[in-house]
Amino acid sequence: MTPKRYLFSTLLLLAGALGAPLAAHAAGDVAAGATIFKRCAACHSAEPGVNKVGPSLFGVVGRPAGAISGYSYSPAVQQAAAKGLVWSEEGIVAYLANPHKYLGDFVGDPAVPNKMPFSLADEQQRRDVVAYLKSLAPQ
Repeated sequence: MTPKRYLFSTLLLLAGALGAPLAAHAAGDVAAGATIFKRCAACHSAEPGVNKVGPSLFGVVGRPAGAISGYSYSPAVQQAAAKGLVWSEEGIVAYLANPHKYLGDFVGDPAVPNKMPFSLADEQQRRDVVAYLKSLAPQ
């Protein structure tokens, strides 16, 4: 084996070994997310069409912001919807870290009113919640 090929093979193996734990961390755990979601359930339903203080989160992954008919969204979500926000997995992970900052940054107004009082500091917990929400997707 030539030195260049050996170096390339070594780097490739090292990249794979280092990347595996990162990929595992990036994935969420549905069962853990269901447990964490119990805190969210004070304001949000996981059932289709059942809104509480917050909108139903059934099928939220991939849904445009502000899309539930009949729910009174905050000005922040209304403005984000007008700008085309769609709730992607990564977007929800970022939103849950700091909802006010996320929507304020998205709409370009850090003072825009938002109803969401809750956040999750732990990234893995946010990913777990997203995995749970994704599992609720309409089949």
